Amino acid sequence: MSRVHRIHLIGIGGVGMSGIAGLLRQLDYEVSGSDLRESVHIHHLRSQGARIHIGHAAEQVVGADLVVSSSAIDPANPELVQARALRIPVIGRAEMLADLMHLYRGIAVAGTHGKTTTTSMISVIFAEAGLDPTFVIGGLLQSHGATGRLGRGEYFIAEADESDSSFLHIHPWMAVITNVDSDHLEHHGGDLRGLRENFLRFTHNLPFYGLLVLCSDDAGAASLLGDIARPVRTYGFAEDSDYRIVDFSHSGPVGVMSIECPDRRSRVEVRIPTPGAHNARNAAAAVAVALEAGIEVGHIQSALAGFRGVRRRLQVIKSRLEERDIVHLDDYGHHPTELAAVFQTVRDVWPERRLVAVFQPHRYSRTQSLFGRFVEVLGSLDALLLLDVYPAGERPIAGAGSPELLKALQVRPDAPEVLQLSSRQGLAADLGAVLRDGDVMLTIGAGDIEVLSHRIAVDGA
Repeated sequence: MSRVHRIHLIGIGGVGMSGIAGLLRQLDYEVSGSDLRESVHIHHLRSQGARIHIGHAAEQVVGADLVVSSSAIDPANPELVQARALRIPVIGRAEMLADLMHLYRGIAVAGTHGKTTTTSMISVIFAEAGLDPTFVIGGLLQSHGATGRLGRGEYFIAEADESDSSFLHIHPWMAVITNVDSDHLEHHGGDLRGLRENFLRFTHNLPFYGLLVLCSDDAGAASLLGDIARPVRTYGFAEDSDYRIVDFSHSGPVGVMSIECPDRRSRVEVRIPTPGAHNARNAAAAVAVALEAGIEVGHIQSALAGFRGVRRRLQVIKSRLEERDIVHLDDYGHHPTELAAVFQTVRDVWPERRLVAVFQPHRYSRTQSLFGRFVEVLGSLDALLLLDVYPAGERPIAGAGSPELLKALQVRPDAPEVLQLSSRQGLAADLGAVLRDGDVMLTIGAGDIEVLSHRIAVDGA
């Protein structure tokens, strides 16, 4: 990219885009960008020398040699329109990621759920082994305080985003598929069959000498096995998994397990500070990748034992609520499968405590397509405060809002004992009336609920 000096990123504050932007800065490109609001990622990028505007305006792309656009950006965005008028090349985030990965031995993690944590675990293991990997993650890796980092080693570890089919641009050396579940179907022909077909196409982006690591516990992922024309290793709790999780338990919030290796003679004993069966699977995927890459067991064990997690992945928040022995958790979950995994983990780790959740649904289209599953999962809570749907640029869809979710929950015989709508302005007061000493209070969603969670941590409820 010797003819490219300045790269402008539209939607630079998003967690995925910010990782790419940080990497480009570390590669000494001049980076500019724009987004609609300030964020911790924008603050970090500015400290690295990126020039970032709040708000979109046509003049902000003038002088750029390349424009990278988030998939969430409207085609009528003035910066996109101006870039095309000026004949500035415009590419998507995944295309940029693919171009960068092409220079390395790439490891790409795909799947509807668990991508960020699995990618993070692989990254810290490779770093612990002294391999100094480059990584781009869809979340803030707590140990590095960043979503991306330029290493000096030969490995490039990144998430492969299936949400808009853009993962098909990526051609890694090794890939992971954590699961294949119903979400973003509008980008895959409108049904699960189209999503499955695109995951299969992704596996064939691997070279003949590459390797796919796939979760055998997930029906959607396992359904691909008969059609994959590349070497495969499986992982999970299933008895026929190549890397099989056995003796899994919790010691407080720490997950403890053994992972039986393909030879069925050796095991890797693992402790992870991130609880839950879903995180056991994420760790097993990371162990499989690391062992297949030739990393020693001691490095794997040390890295996972010291894994500090990813921001907003069942994150324990330092909070004024601790004064009442209330555990304050924050999580990015926004799909029923993710919510169910988080709720079950909380029950496993804190079995004697009530679970009080504040949930902000994300996208009307997702709420509509998965409405019944949301009702089923949310019905398992002890208390629920529902915020309005975070639209993420979508227009409201009739029957797919929080009031409709509330009504559907109210008629269930096992409805939460406390069930009500809340608002940004009234949340603290509503929580104050609902919370009891010793509860677990969970804020969960992919919108801007993190801001409210922080406010509660500082001000209490």
